[in-house]
Amino acid sequence: MEKRTWFTRFAKKIAMLSGRPIAFGLALATILVWVITGPLFGFSDTWQLVINTGTTIITFLMVFLIQNTQNRDTAAIQIKLDELIRVTQAHNALMDLEELEERELEQFRRRYVRLAAAARQKIKRGEVDIDSPEPG
Repeated sequence: MEKRTWFTRFAKKIAMLSGRPIAFGLALATILVWVITGPLFGFSDTWQLVINTGTTIITFLMVFLIQNTQNRDTAAIQIKLDELIRVTQAHNALMDLEELEERELEQFRRRYVRLAAAARQKIKRGEVDIDSPEPG
């Protein structure tokens, strides 16, 4: 396996740390300190600019770090699902659904909605639900 890049390691670590309760606590403490110092600075424009600028910069950077982590996690989950499809009796045509256009995805979704409705009807009649979608 290829060694992780510095950015991958960094993004994963920051995403993990930012999701912890301590990160929320630090953010809350920062806001409280800012609010408490309001009277000291006369609620000036500079006082407001400090928090606005700080939160904007942090939010801007976090969007990219979290998106990077989310993209990796999604790709890993997709590969795992593809492997489950490959090793079972499921249809291999389902392995790359994320590459299809909306119209094609909607066709698959409608097919599965019909299958689910039919399966519920079978269960109501006391039958076993073991159908799989017809290819096509």
